[in-house]
Amino acid sequence: MIFGRRKHRKADDADEVEQAAESDVVEDAQAVAAGDGADESEPIDDDESLDDDEASDSEASEPDEWEQLDESRDWRADGPFDTSEVDLDADDVQRLDFDSLVLTPFEGMNMQLQVNQETQDVQALLISQGQSVLELSLFAAPSDRSMLPRVRQDMIANVESAGGSATLAEGPFGTEIRRVVPITAENGQHGYHVSRTWFAQGPRWLLRGVLMGEAGMSEGTGGPAEVLYEFFANTVVRRGDKPMVPGDPIAMALPDAMRAQLDGQAGAPQGQQ
Repeated sequence: MIFGRRKHRKADDADEVEQAAESDVVEDAQAVAAGDGADESEPIDDDESLDDDEASDSEASEPDEWEQLDESRDWRADGPFDTSEVDLDADDVQRLDFDSLVLTPFEGMNMQLQVNQETQDVQALLISQGQSVLELSLFAAPSDRSMLPRVRQDMIANVESAGGSATLAEGPFGTEIRRVVPITAENGQHGYHVSRTWFAQGPRWLLRGVLMGEAGMSEGTGGPAEVLYEFFANTVVRRGDKPMVPGDPIAMALPDAMRAQLDGQAGAPQGQQ
């Protein structure tokens, strides 16, 4: 772990890792700009317009075992962090600054972007290693309460309406959601999409990480999930002061070097990109 809190898995050559990560992002950004594989990150539903009866019932109800688990300790003691909790200039680790998220790349990391086609904002990042993928997205959250119980309820309802199943378990960042959803491939073959979802709520933000592939089918933080677990914990959030509705996605911005490289390639004469 960075910031002196836990041993961090570092690449032998941090500059080389950063350059490789930048190259991957630029290539994927071009594909997204062309309309290939661009998916919008879904907003998290956190309806604040409860009527008085619903609000009273919510306040009076006892927390269930999963709420008690989330409140039993500081699950962010070792990350993810808010930018106010760390000193990013205290070491020489090469990081990727996406404005609202500051990431520490690792050796062998690949990255893709999910872009909102209407606004062209970066809504989510797909971080992969081998046969494992982590989808990283950030949302606005209330300052005075946890939005996790409501988010879990909505996710479980959506999974069940799709004919799948969802279970809750203790994960490295509190309550973890494990989902199995039936899918049909383009060739008509039926299968299942298996994933694990981590949440970390900080000062007016909620970071979501969805593990897929081998990591999504694993247990704990070892094996195929180990590097992605470290990556998620190393994430630093820069929320900003802009007022936002809880549950709305917080957009990210490409680092200047990546944007300049992308703009340069887009403006090059055909055949020279």
